[in-house]
Amino acid sequence: MFGLKSDWSLSANDRYFTLDDYARSLPRWCTGCGDLGILAAIHRVCRENQILPENMVSVSGIGCSSRLPHYMNGYGFHGLHGRALPVACGVKSRRPDLDIWVATGDGDCFSIGAAHWVHALRYNMDITVLVFDNGIYGLTKKQTSPTTPEEYLTNTHPTGALLPPLNPLTISLGVSNISFVAQMVDWNPPLLYETIKAAHDHKGTSFVRIIQRCPVYMEALNLEMMDDPANLLLLRHEDGIPVPEGVDRLFENQLEHDPSNLPAALGIAADKSKMPVGLLYRNDEALCYDELSSVGLDMTYEEKLAGVNAALDKFSV
Repeated sequence: MFGLKSDWSLSANDRYFTLDDYARSLPRWCTGCGDLGILAAIHRVCRENQILPENMVSVSGIGCSSRLPHYMNGYGFHGLHGRALPVACGVKSRRPDLDIWVATGDGDCFSIGAAHWVHALRYNMDITVLVFDNGIYGLTKKQTSPTTPEEYLTNTHPTGALLPPLNPLTISLGVSNISFVAQMVDWNPPLLYETIKAAHDHKGTSFVRIIQRCPVYMEALNLEMMDDPANLLLLRHEDGIPVPEGVDRLFENQLEHDPSNLPAALGIAADKSKMPVGLLYRNDEALCYDELSSVGLDMTYEEKLAGVNAALDKFSV
């Protein structure tokens, strides 16, 4: 049939969305940047789940990763440095019906936004948090970030970072009421898609750290990780991230890991000998704060006004 997009389905709903329906404007990331692959995976997850574009909200802070809302065809909020998570939690609290995506980076989330990161994990609102971690401040041109390796030379530390890099996985797993912690690399599209899909399908705050290539300021580190598969450890389990057929052959090191085992997840995250990829921890029973904070949204204007007046009356003398 002429005139139809090639990405169509015989069993389409009244409104069927293709990949183009989730894309907006031309990405301005550098050639070879891992952000491009992450964006493509997000678009694909949206297409597969047929998310209504008008029900989708992308929230970000500041950094290369935080340009994501400009490339998503839905509502977007490009916020202040480190403040993506409180904005996202605020949106979810007042509009629990919306599909919330958060794009943040290692500097945006783990440095200036560290307090918001910890508390957002504890709140466990139903949002998908993707951290684009390239181990460097890319947008501001090569400053040390919280995850920069000690031996790497930057503009702020020309002889190498003075402190060991922060471990986002052990910190996240140590937060009470955490419900979903995963890690993936951007250069494995099938696994990246499956990880983001599992994160989106999870009810609660899904925290996904994505090891992301920066070909301009962090090329040496990325090439080392990509060229030697022994650097990676694939986590497998029937309750973990589905591994597409044939993809497992790319991983020399594999481990059967039950994602409900928090102590084991902490041990894997703390092991510096290999970079784990897959689902480290999931708890479907964790409390979701948005279910508590959204109480009263069905109140009428008159009921809200009466409630405010009743509260003010308590201060009458």
